[in-house]
Amino acid sequence: MNVPTMAEMMAQGKQPEVLFWVGAAGSYDDRAKKISKAFVKILHKANVDFAVLGTEESSTGDAAKRAGNEFLFQMQAMTNIEVLNAYEVKTIVTCDPHSYNTLKNEYPGLGGVYKVYHHTQYISKLIQEKRLDIDDSILKNKRLTYHDPCYLGRANDVYETPRDLIRRLGVKMTEMKRNKTTALCCGAGGAQMFKEPEKGNKDINILRTEDALETKPQIIATGCPYCNTMMTDGVKFKEQEDQIVVKDIAELIAEANSL
Repeated sequence: MNVPTMAEMMAQGKQPEVLFWVGAAGSYDDRAKKISKAFVKILHKANVDFAVLGTEESSTGDAAKRAGNEFLFQMQAMTNIEVLNAYEVKTIVTCDPHSYNTLKNEYPGLGGVYKVYHHTQYISKLIQEKRLDIDDSILKNKRLTYHDPCYLGRANDVYETPRDLIRRLGVKMTEMKRNKTTALCCGAGGAQMFKEPEKGNKDINILRTEDALETKPQIIATGCPYCNTMMTDGVKFKEQEDQIVVKDIAELIAEANSL
């Protein structure tokens, strides 16, 4: 997809406009890779000069920290900060709210100070700068509901930017009863992605999917690869995968622009 690494750019004496932090899910999970690819298509469409770290990118350490392993988190963070600072990275964009929150709020205390964007924020910036348009005819009148990722919403108070992008698509958006500050977690945050629910408890992703199904959507939109996984599993559990698709906002914008 013609995506250069920072090492390649620096070898040519170039400093990219922005570093795309792909994240673990966006790198390794087959479903999340599609989100990464959709966002890369958007960056190309807007003629953004960007690069990735490639094999030099490691986990931000978010899951280790949430699971209580502060030592491992700091090891991961310091390794990443050393690489980022060596490349003199100033601006980072990521599709993963977990990485967004960690890079933005926790790396500065360890010497990693950067301007960090969630991909919805960066797409909004590109639209404001007239570098990107959204065709509102392709998805027009599709019924859609939006799930707030915890680390984008409650942790960083980013509620309106994703919704503004969704409205530009021309869809019919219906909010779940629990939304914004009262939105229910998808069940993946806080390293819960990697464990089963406590005995006797209903899976959180099933509860959240039920919230979404009440709005009778054709599309469940989200802005996090982990939320995407949990909501997709919920839709499958409810045997609704023939009627409902779960898509990241970047995928919807790419689709609306026929990318």
